Amino acid sequence: MHTTLADFIAGTPAGEEAADIIRKCVHCGFCNATCPTYRLLGNELDGPRGRIYQIKEMLEGAAPAPSVLEHLDRCLSCRACETTCPSGVEYGRLLDTGREIAEERVGRRLWPRLQRRLLRLMFPFPERMAPLLRLAQRLRGLMPRFLAEQVPPPAVDPGTWPVARHARSMVVLSGCVQSVVTPATNAAAARVLDNAGISLQAAPAAGCCGALSHHLAAREEGLAFARRNIDAWIPLIEDGAEAVVACASGCGVHLRDYGRLLAGDPDYAAKAARVSQLVRDLSEVVPMPEQPVLRAEGRPAPRVALHTPCTLQHGQRLGGRIDALLRAAGCELTPVPDAQLCCGSAGSYSLLQPKLSAQLGDARAAALQAGDPATVVTANVGCQLHLGARCSVPVRHWIELLDDALPARPL
Repeated sequence: MHTTLADFIAGTPAGEEAADIIRKCVHCGFCNATCPTYRLLGNELDGPRGRIYQIKEMLEGAAPAPSVLEHLDRCLSCRACETTCPSGVEYGRLLDTGREIAEERVGRRLWPRLQRRLLRLMFPFPERMAPLLRLAQRLRGLMPRFLAEQVPPPAVDPGTWPVARHARSMVVLSGCVQSVVTPATNAAAARVLDNAGISLQAAPAAGCCGALSHHLAAREEGLAFARRNIDAWIPLIEDGAEAVVACASGCGVHLRDYGRLLAGDPDYAAKAARVSQLVRDLSEVVPMPEQPVLRAEGRPAPRVALHTPCTLQHGQRLGGRIDALLRAAGCELTPVPDAQLCCGSAGSYSLLQPKLSAQLGDARAAALQAGDPATVVTANVGCQLHLGARCSVPVRHWIELLDDALPARPL
């Protein structure tokens, strides 16, 4: 698909990248078959092919209709279309550019603009989010249902974090939302890796990965978060940390992109590329269990349904790794229809597009529970919270199952 860039973006890195991406598209429409919003709405403009056309027209200088921003906002950035595309179209990168242009050229009304600003002022900062969350939890019973289900329950006790004692070490992304609402995830990962001879350490100066700002068309703000994390991690890497571990797949897919996002920054390009090369999802560093530790003698295997987040299976292309780990540990994985589909959480999407998000979440919860599991597990905090509000069985991070099987440590 040929694109002639308008003067406002011709010759820029973003414009040239967008033109290259669009050029690969053969408008076959295979992408629509796996697009959650196209499947729900049946509107060509709410599928990847239609959105590519809309972005192409903006890049060529056409005045965008006000509805363009709405159609781009409805995209979950799940990237299922990238897995389906036979031509290798990097739709996610094109979407980010398209959203920035639409934001500038169409503009938003006051409330949507304020809503996005509030999200960016709160969620990336645990010290701000924690007291507001506690207040929301107290008031949850007074809220409308659609709002109440967005409020997660109080976090469980994360337990102890092992002291660093091994020759091998890795650094973990503390995260923003995850550190407040599901702190047990990173603590469980630290214990499992400690049991495998790896010390997991957090850098206090690091924080939000920057994905929220990036996907809300605040690119420079997102890059500032990336630079802060790089500055916090480089000393630990130089001191021997062999990987940067992300326990939330949504953060992990963004961390892997640091090198590209900061390629034009002379002060950070090399450091960002180094960090990106060392990023690993937790499932890549947890050793494969040598025996079925989750299957007690004489008792049936625990029945578990696995929701593989879009950011893991489509963004990082790591589908299948967690399945193998859980089976080796002794789980019986129940069948999940349409396992490639998004749960509707998608970062801030559940707050900005609550109706579509709820429809997708309800469908995923039903599919995950169709095989009568005792537990649902996932690999991303957003999915965990979104599905947890809809499933009748517990929804946990998968690493917690392996942590449960560890022998008790002496006090």
